[in-house]
Amino acid sequence: MENKQENKKPFGDKPPFGDRPPREGRGPRGPRRERDDLRLDDGIKSKMVQLRRVTKVVKGGRNMRFSAIVVAGDGNGSVGFGMGKAAEVPEAIRKAEQAARKDMQKVALGEFTIPHEVIGEFSASKVYLRPAPEGTGIIAGGSVRAVLELAGVKNITSKSYGSRNPVNTVKATVMGLRDLRSPEKIAQLRGKKLEEIL
Repeated sequence: MENKQENKKPFGDKPPFGDRPPREGRGPRGPRRERDDLRLDDGIKSKMVQLRRVTKVVKGGRNMRFSAIVVAGDGNGSVGFGMGKAAEVPEAIRKAEQAARKDMQKVALGEFTIPHEVIGEFSASKVYLRPAPEGTGIIAGGSVRAVLELAGVKNITSKSYGSRNPVNTVKATVMGLRDLRSPEKIAQLRGKKLEEIL
């Protein structure tokens, strides 16, 4: 009788849980998520304009976090910006980049420069954008340059007025670019032919 009990398996015919092989097509914890660094390149570039440490004073002391401003664009007329805040720098940048990609919109650009002069305004910041002949390049500073490069503008002159705060300047530049109208759009709005406009 003792021999029979020794030969008997404690779990019947099935092996104990730890020895079971994983099911086909998935690991013991289910299907793995695709990692961010394995994503295919979609042609959208991003540039960080500002990264700063921000503090919130609470009852127990101070909460330190990081705030990032990122501009994203495909270099072919689409541009957007985003802000992100987190306890760690990489997470703040990732959030800002995600927001910038969601905010991307198409803007009207000419072959070498912008179609016409425009002034972008946001809060106390004003950015004046003026078309420039081929070979001029991008004459702009700091945050304005980042937006124009990622939008795909090749030749332009610009001037900032009022507040030089990077957040307001980026927003004013994007607003200005989004106010641009192509000659075709202007002709359509005025009910005229393109040749009459040009």
